[in-house]
Amino acid sequence: MADTQQVDARAERKVSRLAHQISAFAKAHGGAEGQVAHIGERGARIVLVGEDGGWGDLVAPSTEIAEKAVEKSGITVHESFDGEFAAKVKTGPYEWKRMAGIQVGG
Repeated sequence: MADTQQVDARAERKVSRLAHQISAFAKAHGGAEGQVAHIGERGARIVLVGEDGGWGDLVAPSTEIAEKAVEKSGITVHESFDGEFAAKVKTGPYEWKRMAGIQVGG
């Protein structure tokens, strides 16, 4: 039983840390929305898009932890990264250069 309590406490600390990071992102970007995506054994990716178009992501060890963190942070969560949500992302020269580099083998 002690092992289960230790795992639960560790998961709750991770949820709190992620929720704090999400809240800090939202504060820095005038609010935020997000989407949680399962990424296999690695866990889940939390994609964040700020009201100003800034974006970022975090990785959680499980989908359950990611979902708890976004719920605790209070941001709006989307089921998918659809066109309307994706259109809120503003990309700059760095992203365009990086995407072009990937296409040409860079």
